[in-house]
Amino acid sequence: MDRMLITGGCGFVGSALAISFRRNYPQLTVIALDNLRRRGSELSVARLKRWGVEFVHGDIRNTEDINGIGNVDAILECSAEPSVLAGYNSSPEYLVNTNLIGTINCLELARRGAHPTTFIFLSTSRVYPIKTINQLNIEETETRFELSDQQDIPGASRSGLSERFPLEGVRSLYGATKLASELILQEYVDIYGIKGVVNRCGVLTGPWQFGKVDQGVIVHWVARHFWRQRLAYFGFGAQGKQVRDILHVDDLYSLIDTQIRDIDLHVGQTYNVGGGRDISLSLKELTTLCQRFTGNSVEIDAIIQDRVADIPIYLTDHSKVTTATGWHPKRSPEDIVQEIAMWLREYEDTLEGILK
Repeated sequence: MDRMLITGGCGFVGSALAISFRRNYPQLTVIALDNLRRRGSELSVARLKRWGVEFVHGDIRNTEDINGIGNVDAILECSAEPSVLAGYNSSPEYLVNTNLIGTINCLELARRGAHPTTFIFLSTSRVYPIKTINQLNIEETETRFELSDQQDIPGASRSGLSERFPLEGVRSLYGATKLASELILQEYVDIYGIKGVVNRCGVLTGPWQFGKVDQGVIVHWVARHFWRQRLAYFGFGAQGKQVRDILHVDDLYSLIDTQIRDIDLHVGQTYNVGGGRDISLSLKELTTLCQRFTGNSVEIDAIIQDRVADIPIYLTDHSKVTTATGWHPKRSPEDIVQEIAMWLREYEDTLEGILK
């Protein structure tokens, strides 16, 4: 493999993957394409250049920008409008054109390649319908919600949601665009021989994520503690017991590297990718870790009303991809929160205007 394109290459995930591939494969040409729309993404340009990553200021919505890249051996499709709230109180135009049309433009680049192109598509756990998730049997402990041992819905267990979980139902426009892209990728794999893999990711996190309340919540929560700013528990009793599994972006890199090196074993597969039950946190538990690693406590409001498109718990059952690759996520919640706090401390002056 000589040339790799990473879309959304100045975003949190894209930039982390670009740097990791350059670090581990110095002879690989890595091209990061990004429109720099998200606040803070401009900071990644200098970081990428220091590692020898080629930055292209472009937009996957524009075929001219994509076609100008030329032949590549692999495409990591990391670009997205990632907010689950996108389109609820505004036009969905940017969301649809980026998350669906943009992916098709990337698939077209792969189709026209001189030889079969490896195509890793980063999808989302949000492809699973909201109402169905909210019908899961849940137990409540002192600090969190847990999935019960007994579940009536296929693909659900105490370990989380597997790829067999039903897809019928409403999932948010964000989830719908990513699911539509998954389906089109499958057709390109079958018709054009693209070596495509779908990774349905849960909550990804780590340093250099410019988190907000609706996307990147782990960094957002740590940053609010770091700068002593108020927070709020929304919905589900307003006690902070809603749970997500989390995955450090370096663990994601380890998986994608494994998939690419053995790509023929994974072509056409869809995998749920996340930290699983062992690497999960409720907001209440996250608050405790933030207090420990920042040394600060903040006021947390209780807002009883549920937020639109919210769910009380999501855990990834990653047994399929673990069986296929031997991959296991390694970084614990404690390690992740501590690393983010240290990053905030080291780059406080740079990050204050973006995260505070």
